[in-house]
Amino acid sequence: MNGILPEGHVLQAESGEKITVGRMFGAGGQGEVYLAQTPGGERAVKWYYPAQATDLQRRILDSLIGLGWSDDRFLWPQSVVVDPQRLSSGFGYVMALRPDRFKDLPALFRRDPSVSAVNQRTLLIAALHTVEAYQALHARGIAYRDINWGNIFFDPATGEILVCDNDNAVFESEAAAIAGTMDFMAPELVRGHPGAAPGTQTDLHSLAVLLFMLFMNHHPFQGALALKIRCLDEAAQRKLYGTRPVFVFDPDDTTNRPVPGEQDTVLATWRTMPPVLRKLFVQTFTRGLTDPAERVRESQWRIALSSVLDSVLRCSTCDKINLGEPGGPAPECWKCARPLALPQRLELLTGVGSVRGRREVRLIRDGRIYGYHLVSDPLRHDFDDVVGVVTEHPNKRGVFGLTNRSRTAWSTRRPDGTSQPVPPGRTAALRQGITIEFGGGTEGVVHI
Repeated sequence: MNGILPEGHVLQAESGEKITVGRMFGAGGQGEVYLAQTPGGERAVKWYYPAQATDLQRRILDSLIGLGWSDDRFLWPQSVVVDPQRLSSGFGYVMALRPDRFKDLPALFRRDPSVSAVNQRTLLIAALHTVEAYQALHARGIAYRDINWGNIFFDPATGEILVCDNDNAVFESEAAAIAGTMDFMAPELVRGHPGAAPGTQTDLHSLAVLLFMLFMNHHPFQGALALKIRCLDEAAQRKLYGTRPVFVFDPDDTTNRPVPGEQDTVLATWRTMPPVLRKLFVQTFTRGLTDPAERVRESQWRIALSSVLDSVLRCSTCDKINLGEPGGPAPECWKCARPLALPQRLELLTGVGSVRGRREVRLIRDGRIYGYHLVSDPLRHDFDDVVGVVTEHPNKRGVFGLTNRSRTAWSTRRPDGTSQPVPPGRTAALRQGITIEFGGGTEGVVHI
């Protein structure tokens, strides 16, 4: 693959470090991405096409680099690089390399073998990580402005994510180099509404489109109306996404419903979606289309996704993971259509004093209790911090306990008031009414 910069060409970072260009491994609308050798090891360099190497883009880069942000969920610009030999005018920037384990989201559409490990739980984790990443960005007062299917990479085995192409993010109200990708853009931006500008409110629409596509493998506005379009040119896209967007599952407008026989996958997948998530999609893609204040915020997505994750169910017949409704009845398995049995649940109370956090976790076989479960408002969901594992009794099938994987001792308290210590590595029996004291004011009560 030939690019602007030849292999072996030497660039220079603002710090004076020499950057040696390697092979080109990607190109997009703004520039080309190369493997590069730096004094600190292998990195990636994005080099802008001449038309994209504008003063505005340079100011955006300087602002982002000056922020000094090192969030591991973002491949953040680290340093501007220039070509002292002037083989190519303009500039680029250095960023960390994306590990091979992270795959692009379109691979889900393609059903690529590289994402065969994905299940419903992994998608939930990826969605939750994505929401938290953009929440962290917005909390800094930065709008991403181009949230789309191509800027998120994920690990199919763990659900971890990486946000790429961060060089277009800007502080709220500042000028941006791009407005977004049309099928992800908020309707007011697509139709060029006077006064409309990319920002955190428009990011919320784009984020909801991304989440819908992650779960459904389908765009929220591409139903019957899209199938009637013979040529999806710019004018047709502006109507579909801007002047007359209709959610495919709008409860009051059925003109854009998915067409049976043509779009069966999205129809079937929507039926398996827990009502708590369906409600948020409906809100954003109905009232939120005309009133940006009605768009679901990251904190709402975060709470809903986390509660659904705590409610996942495992089919005892085909062993598939199913999404459960928090506090709701057991659905049928999406794969084999057998009724699912509700396992025991752990009612967790966190914190101290009169106001305590409360959540419920379904105790499925091999289920996990994480460190974030034991605090009222975790900064982020860390799925490496396992503190407890639901394990089956080695000699009694169907009898389960919670094995202590933390470094601190727990204790159990029976309804009669007697207690028993549960040191690390030991297992607490999961019986009706048993209270497990995890320490720090957090306790969980087992319910059948």
